Amino acid sequence: MAQSRLTICILSAAYNEGENLLVFYNSVKKITDNLPYNFEFCFVNDGSKDDTLEIIRQLAKQDTSVKYLSFSRNFGQQIALKAGIDAIDADAIIMMDSDLQHPPEMIPDLVQIWQEKKVNMVNTLREEDKELSWFKKQTSKRFYQLLNKVSELKMEPGQADFRLIDRQVTTILKNSKEHDVFLRGMIQWIGFKQFTVSYKAHKRFAGESKYTIRKMMRLALDGITSFSVKPLYTAIYIGFFFAFLSFLYLPYIVYSFVMGTVVDGWASLLVTVVFFGGLNLMVLGVMGIYIGKILIQNKERPLYIIQEQNL
Repeated sequence: MAQSRLTICILSAAYNEGENLLVFYNSVKKITDNLPYNFEFCFVNDGSKDDTLEIIRQLAKQDTSVKYLSFSRNFGQQIALKAGIDAIDADAIIMMDSDLQHPPEMIPDLVQIWQEKKVNMVNTLREEDKELSWFKKQTSKRFYQLLNKVSELKMEPGQADFRLIDRQVTTILKNSKEHDVFLRGMIQWIGFKQFTVSYKAHKRFAGESKYTIRKMMRLALDGITSFSVKPLYTAIYIGFFFAFLSFLYLPYIVYSFVMGTVVDGWASLLVTVVFFGGLNLMVLGVMGIYIGKILIQNKERPLYIIQEQNL
């Protein structure tokens, strides 16, 4: 009896990607039609305000292999990818951005490595783009340096959510109940057999990147606080350090008291009070982030709300 072909699903989160979806679908389809596997598509409409959902509906009518989920509002790319993973039943999933920055021609390489090397995940590492702005390069580099330093994860600059994961990995991710989803960290934390291949990112086909500085900072905070409590220890160390420094004032105070020296210096006092007030707020802010995560997790609200789907 002939062995049935493996099923591989192309998963893409879409937020206001109406200009890119058809080009993305056709580009991927051109590649996958020549491979000896059953390929499916799963689009997750992340609360788009343009014609993204309508285009996905049309694709689903024309091609029965196209599945989709549509959120009631924008929940974010990481949660959209998690929703797709939760819904998909396939031997492997390839996560890709629908703006064509992740080259479709890499799909055969990812599948081949997965099959030949018998790994659970094939990660990708983006080669440095010389045309990328200095600010973008530096923020990306510093983010990974900070994440590696304050957590147990070891991630390289250029890692993104363009990867292939097999059924064993998707089962673990489906069982994850974390509210703050950071898939890049989860992939590293899970372990299993992994292989990394580099690629050169294409230019975005149309539109602008949806990752604003604010969203990147939020992703960085989620990544750090979801996989490490070191910031809490750092806050304690800072507190001990400045508490020790405060004892250095004692000899001066005793000397001033014995000698009857008038102690003025409202400016230095004000600076000291403001400095330590700011430090206290910073430490409380770090603690507040963790406490807030506990609160949100304990509320057990749904991670996402699906308004429409054909799965």
